[in-house]
Amino acid sequence: MTTPIPLIHIVDDDESLRTALLRLLDAAGFKARGYAPVGDFLLQPPPDGPGCVLLDVRMPGPSGLDLQAALLRQGSALPVVFLTGYADVVASVQAMKAGAVDFLTKPIQREALFEALQRALARDAADRAARAQAEQLRAAFAALTPREQEVFDRVVAGQLNKQIADALGIAERTVKMQRAQLMAKLGASSAAELGRLAERLQHLPD
Repeated sequence: MTTPIPLIHIVDDDESLRTALLRLLDAAGFKARGYAPVGDFLLQPPPDGPGCVLLDVRMPGPSGLDLQAALLRQGSALPVVFLTGYADVVASVQAMKAGAVDFLTKPIQREALFEALQRALARDAADRAARAQAEQLRAAFAALTPREQEVFDRVVAGQLNKQIADALGIAERTVKMQRAQLMAKLGASSAAELGRLAERLQHLPD
């Protein structure tokens, strides 16, 4: 299966700068798409593929900070890099607290821009990998039968097979069979590994 190429979404009302950035990123091997005002980006939301947003702060209408807030409300996981012509400490702090990868000021050296975008794309890749693993783990647990879930909970609690059998009113060999089946479904090889999976399940990302 081919891995999609990350797409950098440039949102800036300055057409000449937007065009220059698109050419610069294209020459450097990045894939990018430009949007004029914030409304253009919101009207044609990006597909759920890898990438990040390179975002101006001050634009006519909604600001870059407004767009960042809207993306968070929509549950978008695309990392944001701000690029602005104004050294605004308040805006910078607000952007970083909301999860921005960086807050760059114009004019920006290409190396600094590329480094910030690479970090944003790396964060996006790591976040996507974590969400994929979370989905796989949830699916594996969902595949357990109610009885297997009961056995799992008791194994994680430290109970032995005989104790589980007595508590559930079933034969010990049945517990062994259920335990083997749930371990196979979860890809675990020991009770300690089941404990780690239970811990991970409690802290899965949304």
